Amino acid sequence: MRIGVLGTGGMADALATHWVRAGHEVTVGGRDVDKAERLATRIGGGAKPASLRVAAEFGQVVLAALPFDAGVSVARELRAALDGKVLLDCSNPVGPGFRLLTEGGPSAARQLAAAAPGAHVVKAFNLCHEDVWRMRPPVFDGRPLAVPVCGDDRAALARVRELVRDVGCAPVAGGGLERAGLLEATAALFIALWVAESADVQAIAPPLAYAAGPGREQAEGGKRADG
Repeated sequence: MRIGVLGTGGMADALATHWVRAGHEVTVGGRDVDKAERLATRIGGGAKPASLRVAAEFGQVVLAALPFDAGVSVARELRAALDGKVLLDCSNPVGPGFRLLTEGGPSAARQLAAAAPGAHVVKAFNLCHEDVWRMRPPVFDGRPLAVPVCGDDRAALARVRELVRDVGCAPVAGGGLERAGLLEATAALFIALWVAESADVQAIAPPLAYAAGPGREQAEGGKRADG
């Protein structure tokens, strides 16, 4: 797969490194081509540096590894180059005080879709710090990290699910792009709990077997234990 990367920061580095190792062709695009060249060299595996536009033109999938406040303007600038492409959004619109910057309006992913209407926007990889994505692979207690994926185009979703697996993770169907805002809100909540409260968010949810309430046998067993 040909992957164009927009951005030269930590997320671009972490994800593109996995994808090069999986055999994909990667072009790293940045406004500062020197930074793009340094990142491409660090990634290795034949990754090439380029401008943002060349990276967008190159990729069948284009990773928007950009800050929230830069994504829309870049997508609008590159809208013609992004036409028909999978545009993968990993951004988090989280501001000071862990505030969701899109509250009351369209999600960051929806804003990208509006800026580049010919692209197939998919939301994924936004729930974890870049260092988690650097792990080879991100596996905890023997279980691969699950990655929710939201989007409307079936072919685009299939490509992104493949890229999730290439990172060593398990893709989870998150629904259409209208649900991307829920992923972004979840990230805002998780970041606040992790950073401000030092809380283990994995402890919030019960095991899947209990997600809709305990089964009858489990409930009866609990009653017997209480009695």
